[in-house]
Amino acid sequence: MNIEDLLRETLSDMAYEEQPPPPGRFLHVNASRPRRRGLALAAAAAVTVLAVGSTFAVQGLSSRAAAPGVLAGQGSGETRVETRITVTVNEGLRLSRLLKNLSAATGKPLEEFERAAKNGGALGLPAYAKGRLEGFAYPATYEVSPMSSPEEILAAMVTRFRSVAEDTDLVEGAKRVGRTPLEIMTIASIVQAESPDKRDMPKIARVVYNRLNRTPEMRLQMDSTVLYGLNKYGVAASHEDVKSRSPYNTYLRRGLPPGPIGNPGADAIKAALNPAAGDWLWFVTTDPKGVTKFADSEAEYFKLVEEYHKNRRTG
Repeated sequence: MNIEDLLRETLSDMAYEEQPPPPGRFLHVNASRPRRRGLALAAAAAVTVLAVGSTFAVQGLSSRAAAPGVLAGQGSGETRVETRITVTVNEGLRLSRLLKNLSAATGKPLEEFERAAKNGGALGLPAYAKGRLEGFAYPATYEVSPMSSPEEILAAMVTRFRSVAEDTDLVEGAKRVGRTPLEIMTIASIVQAESPDKRDMPKIARVVYNRLNRTPEMRLQMDSTVLYGLNKYGVAASHEDVKSRSPYNTYLRRGLPPGPIGNPGADAIKAALNPAAGDWLWFVTTDPKGVTKFADSEAEYFKLVEEYHKNRRTG
């Protein structure tokens, strides 16, 4: 059995445990009036960013009093109560699942969200996204008005992404590491998918860069990209999976996949822009609690695999 077969067999046994949401206060984000039509949709929408979350969940209906005279009854001093839906979108959530969850949360047809997602210009996507929303629907907690359209909801997520992109200096940072912004977002999405613990993200980003820099003799070989291309979920791709002709099959194809495989958060974006220093080419989650260790040789890698199996027997 070669090393890649062993890697897939080992990872297939690993169980992923989602991390709980990080603590923190809900913070309102007030976006300035954008120039593009898509961003104007977001500004006009009754969608508010509250805080970054780690799961997608409808947290319930909340009654919030509108300012007097803003809604019906304007000028009469009446105060109407508007019902708003609070939803939280997790880091790394794929667009296909995000759209389904938004449809379920708002009661609006899935087809409307899918149609809106294809209109990148109206959503205010940056040019480097090449019209694809995957990777740019920023994970956060949002308050959504029942009156908001799918376009307005998705545009609000893009608006939030653009704010984070500015905060992280995405465009200039990409130049500094010799990558395009789209490549950085693709790397960030892989880092997000492969990292049980955000503290390991810079090291996992370094593994990605080290593998990319060793082409053509080394391919990226990330199971997360293979599974994305097949619209599957799990920890490890099967032997049949890695034979697929998908453009996301990084076992067969050199370099990065054509775009992001999910919607990464700020920690993953920062890791992709600032990978840790090191020569690692492999990483193994050796402990069921999410401890990940790194190796720069096959001998070290096999030791980590042995450690994983030992912890699994005694855990």
